[in-house]
Amino acid sequence: MDLSLPQIWLIVGLIMLLAELVSVLLVFVFFAIGALLTSLLTVIGILPTTESQILAFSAISLVSLLVLRKHARKLLDRTGNSGYTEFVGETAMVIKDIPNDGEGKIYYRGAEWKALANNHSSIPAGSKVVIKKTEGIVLIVEES
Repeated sequence: MDLSLPQIWLIVGLIMLLAELVSVLLVFVFFAIGALLTSLLTVIGILPTTESQILAFSAISLVSLLVLRKHARKLLDRTGNSGYTEFVGETAMVIKDIPNDGEGKIYYRGAEWKALANNHSSIPAGSKVVIKKTEGIVLIVEES
């Protein structure tokens, strides 16, 4: 079974879409756009040679990356801020002192978590704290 060039570009585009689903880089999607548009342009006869297809793929991928990445990142950041709000308001136990200007550790849901004091005050080990917000994998807490 021989694959035509448009089919190869289509397969490359679908592989890039799958790679984007697995990664969090927000880069592969732009290569997918380049490959899928190259496949379409090849099917309709605008890109007859392999060289023109590679050039079109590169140009489309680069332009889409430069034009769309900033907008896509803003969109994802807006929707991503609501993640992990389930921790807010929960109680945890400090297992390693939280200094006023650094990280300590808390025990929450069967695991140790990095923690910072919300009001930059030190919290000794053994204290109960309330989780106020999350910043990545670090929990921001206040003494209860």
